[in-house]
Amino acid sequence: MVVMRIRLPLTVGAVLLLVAVAACGSESEATGADDGSATIVTALYPLAFVAERVGGEHVTVANLASPGVEPHDVELSPQQVGEIADASLVLYLDGFAPAVGEAADQNASDRLFEVSTVVDLMPAVASDDHGDHGETDPHFWLDPTKVSELAHGLAERLAELDPDHAADFRARADALEAELGELDASYENSLASCESATLVTSHDAFGYLAARYGLEQVGVAGLEPDAEPSAARIAEVQQIIRDNGTSTIFFESLGSSDIADTIASDLGVASASLSPLESQPEDGDYLTAMLDNLEALQAGLRCS
Repeated sequence: MVVMRIRLPLTVGAVLLLVAVAACGSESEATGADDGSATIVTALYPLAFVAERVGGEHVTVANLASPGVEPHDVELSPQQVGEIADASLVLYLDGFAPAVGEAADQNASDRLFEVSTVVDLMPAVASDDHGDHGETDPHFWLDPTKVSELAHGLAERLAELDPDHAADFRARADALEAELGELDASYENSLASCESATLVTSHDAFGYLAARYGLEQVGVAGLEPDAEPSAARIAEVQQIIRDNGTSTIFFESLGSSDIADTIASDLGVASASLSPLESQPEDGDYLTAMLDNLEALQAGLRCS
Protein backbone atom coordinates (compact mmCIF):
# COMPACT_ATOMS: atom_id res chain seq x y z
CA MET A 1 0.00 0.00 0.00
CA VAL A 2 1.33 3.40 -0.93
CA VAL A 3 0.74 5.96 1.80
CA MET A 4 -0.49 9.21 0.34
CA ARG A 5 0.41 12.16 2.55
CA ILE A 6 -2.66 14.09 1.59
CA ARG A 7 -3.05 17.43 3.34
CA LEU A 8 -6.66 17.98 4.22
CA PRO A 9 -8.41 20.37 6.55
CA LEU A 10 -10.16 18.52 9.42
CA THR A 11 -12.89 20.05 11.78
CA VAL A 12 -12.77 20.90 15.36
CA GLY A 13 -15.32 18.67 16.70
CA ALA A 14 -13.38 16.01 14.99
CA VAL A 15 -11.01 14.85 17.46
CA LEU A 16 -10.57 11.79 15.64
CA LEU A 17 -7.68 9.62 15.42
CA LEU A 18 -7.52 7.30 12.53
CA VAL A 19 -4.66 4.90 12.74
CA ALA A 20 -4.32 2.33 10.05
CA VAL A 21 -1.68 -0.22 10.88
CA ALA A 22 -0.62 -2.71 8.25
CA ALA A 23 0.87 -5.72 10.02
CA CYS A 24 4.47 -6.80 9.45
CA GLY A 25 5.14 -10.41 8.76
CA SER A 26 1.54 -11.50 9.35
CA GLU A 27 -0.88 -13.48 7.23
CA SER A 28 -3.15 -10.46 6.86
CA GLU A 29 -4.08 -9.32 3.41
CA ALA A 30 -3.10 -5.79 4.43
CA THR A 31 0.40 -4.82 3.39
CA GLY A 32 3.00 -2.62 5.06
CA ALA A 33 5.11 0.22 3.74
CA ASP A 34 7.65 -0.43 1.00
CA ASP A 35 10.38 -1.00 3.61
CA GLY A 36 8.33 -3.70 5.32
CA SER A 37 7.36 -1.60 8.33
CA ALA A 38 3.82 -1.28 9.61
CA THR A 39 1.93 1.73 8.30
CA ILE A 40 0.12 4.08 10.65
CA VAL A 41 -2.17 6.77 9.22
CA THR A 42 -3.41 9.44 11.61
CA ALA A 43 -5.74 12.42 11.31
CA LEU A 44 -4.79 14.31 14.46
CA TYR A 45 -1.32 15.50 15.45
CA PRO A 46 -1.11 14.32 19.11
CA LEU A 47 -2.03 10.85 17.98
CA ALA A 48 0.56 10.91 15.21
CA PHE A 49 3.12 11.99 17.81
CA VAL A 50 2.28 9.03 20.03
CA ALA A 51 2.30 6.62 17.09
CA GLU A 52 5.75 7.80 15.99
CA ARG A 53 7.20 7.61 19.48
CA VAL A 54 5.74 4.19 20.32
CA GLY A 55 6.20 2.59 16.91
CA GLY A 56 9.68 3.95 16.22
CA GLU A 57 11.50 2.42 13.30
CA HIS A 58 8.99 -0.41 13.10
CA VAL A 59 6.21 1.81 11.75
CA THR A 60 5.71 4.42 9.07
CA VAL A 61 3.40 7.25 10.13
CA ALA A 62 1.48 9.51 7.75
CA ASN A 63 -0.57 12.42 9.17
CA LEU A 64 -3.51 13.61 7.09
CA ALA A 65 -3.56 17.02 8.77
CA SER A 66 -1.22 19.78 7.62
CA PRO A 67 0.93 21.55 10.22
CA GLY A 68 -0.58 24.82 11.39
CA VAL A 69 -4.08 23.99 10.15
CA GLU A 70 -7.11 23.82 12.45
CA PRO A 71 -8.69 20.36 12.11
CA HIS A 72 -12.03 20.22 10.27
CA ASP A 73 -14.50 17.55 9.25
CA VAL A 74 -12.86 14.95 7.06
CA GLU A 75 -14.17 14.38 3.58
CA LEU A 76 -12.53 11.18 2.42
CA SER A 77 -11.20 10.66 -1.08
CA PRO A 78 -11.49 7.24 -2.73
CA GLN A 79 -7.77 6.78 -2.08
CA GLN A 80 -8.24 7.34 1.64
CA VAL A 81 -11.18 4.95 1.79
CA GLY A 82 -8.88 2.43 0.12
CA GLU A 83 -6.25 2.99 2.81
CA ILE A 84 -8.85 2.22 5.48
CA ALA A 85 -9.92 -0.92 3.61
CA ASP A 86 -6.28 -2.09 3.39
CA ALA A 87 -5.47 -1.39 7.04
CA SER A 88 -4.84 -4.05 9.66
CA LEU A 89 -6.07 -1.75 12.44
CA VAL A 90 -8.28 1.33 12.51
CA LEU A 91 -7.87 3.25 15.78
CA TYR A 92 -10.32 6.12 16.20
CA LEU A 93 -12.30 8.21 18.67
CA ASP A 94 -15.98 7.42 18.42
CA GLY A 95 -18.35 10.23 17.51
CA PHE A 96 -15.93 12.39 15.57
CA ALA A 97 -15.25 12.63 11.83
CA PRO A 98 -18.38 10.72 10.84
CA ALA A 99 -17.06 10.08 7.35
CA VAL A 100 -14.09 8.19 8.75
CA GLY A 101 -16.22 6.23 11.19
CA GLU A 102 -18.61 5.28 8.41
CA ALA A 103 -15.80 4.21 6.11
CA ALA A 104 -14.21 2.16 8.89
CA ASP A 105 -17.51 0.48 9.73
CA GLN A 106 -18.06 -0.40 6.10
CA ASN A 107 -14.53 -1.45 5.18
CA ALA A 108 -12.73 -2.50 8.36
CA SER A 109 -15.39 -3.47 10.89
CA ASP A 110 -13.31 -6.43 12.09
CA ARG A 111 -10.22 -4.26 12.68
CA LEU A 112 -11.50 -1.38 14.82
CA PHE A 113 -9.83 -0.14 18.00
CA GLU A 114 -11.66 2.73 19.73
CA VAL A 115 -9.46 5.17 21.67
CA SER A 116 -11.74 5.45 24.70
CA THR A 117 -11.16 1.76 25.41
CA VAL A 118 -7.66 2.70 26.62
CA VAL A 119 -8.11 6.39 27.53
CA ASP A 120 -10.55 7.44 30.25
CA LEU A 121 -12.45 10.40 28.77
CA MET A 122 -14.25 13.05 30.80
CA PRO A 123 -17.76 14.38 30.09
CA ALA A 124 -18.09 17.57 28.09
CA VAL A 125 -18.89 20.76 29.96
CA ALA A 126 -22.64 21.19 30.41
CA SER A 127 -24.31 24.57 30.84
CA ASP A 128 -27.51 26.30 29.80
CA ASP A 129 -25.62 28.00 27.00
CA HIS A 130 -23.53 25.05 25.81
CA GLY A 131 -26.15 22.36 26.22
CA ASP A 132 -25.75 18.85 27.55
CA HIS A 133 -25.91 16.12 24.93
CA GLY A 134 -24.08 13.44 26.89
CA GLU A 135 -20.89 14.13 24.94
CA THR A 136 -17.35 13.42 26.09
CA ASP A 137 -14.61 15.99 25.84
CA PRO A 138 -12.09 14.75 23.26
CA HIS A 139 -9.10 16.95 24.20
CA PHE A 140 -7.48 14.35 26.48
CA TRP A 141 -3.97 15.02 25.14
CA LEU A 142 -3.84 18.29 27.12
CA ASP A 143 -3.34 16.09 30.19
CA PRO A 144 0.05 14.34 29.77
CA THR A 145 -1.05 11.42 31.93
CA LYS A 146 -3.82 10.67 29.42
CA VAL A 147 -1.26 10.63 26.63
CA SER A 148 0.57 7.94 28.58
CA GLU A 149 -2.63 5.90 28.67
CA LEU A 150 -2.83 6.07 24.88
CA ALA A 151 0.87 5.23 24.50
CA HIS A 152 0.59 2.04 26.53
CA GLY A 153 -2.69 1.04 24.89
CA LEU A 154 -1.19 1.49 21.44
CA ALA A 155 1.95 -0.39 22.45
CA GLU A 156 -0.14 -3.40 23.46
CA ARG A 157 -2.12 -3.37 20.24
CA LEU A 158 1.05 -3.07 18.16
CA ALA A 159 2.53 -5.93 20.17
CA GLU A 160 -0.41 -8.11 19.13
CA LEU A 161 0.11 -7.20 15.47
CA ASP A 162 3.89 -7.46 15.51
CA PRO A 163 4.95 -9.82 18.35
CA ASP A 164 8.60 -9.82 17.24
CA HIS A 165 8.89 -6.17 18.30
CA ALA A 166 6.54 -6.24 21.30
CA ALA A 167 9.33 -5.51 23.79
CA ASP A 168 10.41 -2.54 21.67
CA PHE A 169 6.89 -1.05 21.59
CA ARG A 170 6.50 -1.42 25.35
CA ALA A 171 9.92 0.05 26.07
CA ARG A 172 9.14 3.03 23.87
CA ALA A 173 5.85 3.57 25.67
CA ASP A 174 7.70 3.46 28.99
CA ALA A 175 10.26 5.99 27.75
CA LEU A 176 7.52 8.31 26.53
CA GLU A 177 5.72 7.97 29.85
CA ALA A 178 8.89 9.12 31.62
CA GLU A 179 9.09 12.24 29.45
CA LEU A 180 5.41 12.93 29.96
CA GLY A 181 5.91 12.50 33.70
CA GLU A 182 8.54 15.24 33.64
CA LEU A 183 6.17 17.47 31.71
CA ASP A 184 3.40 16.75 34.19
CA ALA A 185 5.68 17.64 37.11
CA SER A 186 6.65 20.91 35.42
CA TYR A 187 2.98 21.85 35.11
CA GLU A 188 2.20 20.91 38.70
CA ASN A 189 5.14 22.89 40.08
CA SER A 190 4.67 25.93 37.85
CA LEU A 191 0.91 26.24 38.37
CA ALA A 192 0.92 25.48 42.10
CA SER A 193 1.03 29.14 43.14
CA CYS A 194 -0.91 31.49 40.87
CA GLU A 195 -2.84 34.65 41.63
CA SER A 196 -5.78 33.27 39.68
CA ALA A 197 -7.03 29.72 39.16
CA THR A 198 -9.71 30.85 36.69
CA LEU A 199 -8.77 29.84 33.15
CA VAL A 200 -10.93 31.87 30.75
CA THR A 201 -10.76 30.47 27.21
CA SER A 202 -12.49 31.23 23.94
CA HIS A 203 -13.97 27.71 23.98
CA ASP A 204 -13.96 24.59 26.13
CA ALA A 205 -10.81 22.91 24.82
CA PHE A 206 -8.80 22.91 28.04
CA GLY A 207 -10.94 20.95 30.47
CA TYR A 208 -8.42 18.15 30.95
CA LEU A 209 -5.61 20.60 31.61
CA ALA A 210 -7.73 22.52 34.11
CA ALA A 211 -8.88 19.37 35.90
CA ARG A 212 -5.35 17.99 36.16
CA TYR A 213 -3.77 21.15 37.56
CA GLY A 214 -6.45 22.57 39.82
CA LEU A 215 -7.75 25.29 37.52
CA GLU A 216 -11.34 26.24 36.72
CA GLN A 217 -11.99 26.47 32.99
CA VAL A 218 -14.49 29.11 31.90
CA GLY A 219 -15.19 28.75 28.19
CA VAL A 220 -16.92 31.51 26.27
CA ALA A 221 -18.16 28.94 23.74
CA GLY A 222 -18.59 25.17 23.96
CA LEU A 223 -16.49 22.41 22.41
CA GLU A 224 -16.79 23.82 18.89
CA PRO A 225 -14.36 26.75 18.47
CA ASP A 226 -16.42 28.29 15.66
CA ALA A 227 -19.62 28.28 17.74
CA GLU A 228 -21.12 31.69 18.40
CA PRO A 229 -21.74 32.29 22.12
CA SER A 230 -24.96 33.98 23.13
CA ALA A 231 -25.03 37.52 24.46
CA ALA A 232 -26.08 36.10 27.82
CA ARG A 233 -23.04 33.81 27.91
CA ILE A 234 -20.68 36.67 27.05
CA ALA A 235 -22.19 38.76 29.83
CA GLU A 236 -21.82 35.82 32.23
CA VAL A 237 -18.15 35.39 31.35
CA GLN A 238 -17.54 39.12 31.74
CA GLN A 239 -18.96 38.99 35.25
CA ILE A 240 -16.79 35.98 36.11
CA ILE A 241 -13.75 37.92 34.93
CA ARG A 242 -14.67 40.88 37.12
CA ASP A 243 -15.44 38.73 40.15
CA ASN A 244 -12.18 36.78 39.93
CA GLY A 245 -9.84 39.55 38.90
CA THR A 246 -8.88 37.67 35.77
CA SER A 247 -6.10 39.38 33.86
CA THR A 248 -5.98 37.33 30.65
CA ILE A 249 -8.44 35.68 28.25
CA PHE A 250 -6.94 32.87 26.16
CA PHE A 251 -7.88 32.13 22.56
CA GLU A 252 -6.88 29.22 20.35
CA SER A 253 -3.64 29.72 18.47
CA LEU A 254 -5.18 28.60 15.16
CA GLY A 255 -8.63 30.08 15.72
CA SER A 256 -10.09 33.57 15.65
CA SER A 257 -9.23 35.87 18.56
CA ASP A 258 -12.15 38.23 17.83
CA ILE A 259 -14.39 37.29 20.77
CA ALA A 260 -11.51 37.14 23.24
CA ASP A 261 -10.14 40.46 21.99
CA THR A 262 -13.53 42.13 22.23
CA ILE A 263 -14.14 40.97 25.79
CA ALA A 264 -10.58 41.85 26.77
CA SER A 265 -10.92 45.33 25.29
CA ASP A 266 -14.26 45.94 27.00
CA LEU A 267 -12.85 44.96 30.41
CA GLY A 268 -9.33 46.29 30.06
CA VAL A 269 -7.62 42.90 30.36
CA ALA A 270 -5.17 41.07 28.10
CA SER A 271 -5.74 38.34 25.54
CA ALA A 272 -3.18 35.64 24.75
CA SER A 273 -2.79 32.58 22.56
CA LEU A 274 -3.00 29.03 23.91
CA SER A 275 -2.62 26.02 21.67
CA PRO A 276 -5.16 23.15 21.85
CA LEU A 277 -2.49 21.07 20.08
CA GLU A 278 -4.86 19.66 17.51
CA SER A 279 -2.37 20.40 14.74
CA GLN A 280 1.36 19.85 14.40
CA PRO A 281 3.36 22.85 15.69
CA GLU A 282 5.40 24.78 13.17
CA ASP A 283 8.46 24.17 15.35
CA GLY A 284 9.16 21.43 17.85
CA ASP A 285 6.74 18.71 18.88
CA TYR A 286 4.00 17.92 21.38
CA LEU A 287 6.35 18.26 24.35
CA THR A 288 7.78 21.64 23.36
CA ALA A 289 4.33 22.98 22.43
CA MET A 290 3.01 21.97 25.85
CA LEU A 291 5.91 23.84 27.47
CA ASP A 292 5.03 26.91 25.37
CA ASN A 293 1.48 26.63 26.71
CA LEU A 294 2.84 26.41 30.25
CA GLU A 295 4.81 29.62 29.77
CA ALA A 296 1.68 31.38 28.50
CA LEU A 297 -0.35 30.09 31.44
CA GLN A 298 2.22 31.23 33.98
CA ALA A 299 2.12 34.73 32.56
CA GLY A 300 -1.65 34.89 32.14
CA LEU A 301 -2.50 33.45 35.55
CA ARG A 302 0.32 35.38 37.27
CA CYS A 303 2.06 32.37 38.72
CA SER A 304 5.15 32.70 40.87
